[in-house]
Amino acid sequence: MTSSRLTISEFARLVGLAPSALRFYDDCGVLPPASVDETNGYRYYVPSQERRARLLRDLREIDLPLAEVRVALDAEPADLAAVVRAHLRTVEAKTAAARAAADHLLTQLSADRTVVVLGGPEFASAIRQVTPAAAAESGELPVLECVLIELGSDEVTFVATDRYRLSMRTVQPVEFSGAAARLLVPASELSGLSRWVAAGDAVRIEAGPGTAVIVRDGEERDLPLVSGDYPAYQVILEGLTPPGCRVVVDRAALRAALEGREVVAFDIDSGELRIDGDVKLEAIGSGSTKIGFTASLLAAALDASVGPDVLLEICASDRPVVVRSADQGTFTTLVMPVRLDS
Repeated sequence: MTSSRLTISEFARLVGLAPSALRFYDDCGVLPPASVDETNGYRYYVPSQERRARLLRDLREIDLPLAEVRVALDAEPADLAAVVRAHLRTVEAKTAAARAAADHLLTQLSADRTVVVLGGPEFASAIRQVTPAAAAESGELPVLECVLIELGSDEVTFVATDRYRLSMRTVQPVEFSGAAARLLVPASELSGLSRWVAAGDAVRIEAGPGTAVIVRDGEERDLPLVSGDYPAYQVILEGLTPPGCRVVVDRAALRAALEGREVVAFDIDSGELRIDGDVKLEAIGSGSTKIGFTASLLAAALDASVGPDVLLEICASDRPVVVRSADQGTFTTLVMPVRLDS
């Protein structure tokens, strides 16, 4: 086996983990790269890390908490087997009907339209995760009441923001034809389609000049579109400075601690997260900070996440905080903190 180093994309394909998940596991310290280029920050891996990465992937697929994963990765085989038996649940294989249906449908499409086929459950999940971040009533900016859907051959991106929170989810298309396209859809209209979309193994989006429809099992629904310039969310993401504090906490415990509170003060230090001085949660990470949040905004971000753990990446008390989950590295939320007067 070659000893040459692998880029994060090459290693991701080798072990079956998304690059975003590999970055998360590096941040958490469970799977750091073999080396990092100091000039550009690129991560590199080596083939000898493949076994650990595949084991990590399998452990996370059975929802093993990250704290236990850290121990299990270096455990003896017998101890590891005991951990797996305690957590393992039956995982059903995904159906291949989506690809067969997409192949059949794509033969009927004209070449002058953008056509994307997505898995129905994934499409519905993206809707449920992203739409809550859209503004209820934006007044001067109706586009903030919308979800931006970017159709591309490599991924379909869903984005929503009300200026206080930004949510983004990417979904890999089953099939794609035509040119890349951007759709601006009212969040309320998209939410209303969530259950209908979820019921289909494969769902097709057809977009043309000023029009779009969604097709599921032969049934067609119009997708209303809005004209306007959407905020440059990519500039926001690219403008984030490297976090000075990263902390992984139990998502359910953190969510429960927010109940009944309006503004919460976090004090993070030495593997512990204190909330308003009266709640203590165990944490994994690095750095220390004090920061405040509007409880309802942070709670909404936690509700949209998946998996037992959540990662908070904090660069400053007045800059957006990134909320991520390793169980679904394709979903990211930014939450604006609030000023603490005392």
